[in-house]
Amino acid sequence: MPPPSSPRSLTPFGFARVRGDSMRPGLRPGDLLLVRYGARVRPGAVVLARFADGTLAVKRAAERRPTRTGEEGWWLLSDAPDVGVDSRHRGPVPAVDVTGVALVRVWPRPRPV
Repeated sequence: MPPPSSPRSLTPFGFARVRGDSMRPGLRPGDLLLVRYGARVRPGAVVLARFADGTLAVKRAAERRPTRTGEEGWWLLSDAPDVGVDSRHRGPVPAVDVTGVALVRVWPRPRPV
């Protein structure tokens, strides 16, 4: 389910499916996550973010960092550092593009992320 166009949407929750191996070992391809859109991001949180090319990605928020334009952003990392693309390749992601925080893995076995 795509994120709502505004954090004030009437649908603050949705789902994201993990693709690829970049979040192993904690998250695996096919895992389904419950996401809260517009939630406050904290370091260590698993987030849903939109990269500049439009790709939606599940990553871990490491720390706040300004973007190249000076706006507020987040440094996002893969849990498997040798797999996938993250801020080490693309730089900080603008805070407005970190669209939601994953609350729990709902499938295949529910558990906190």
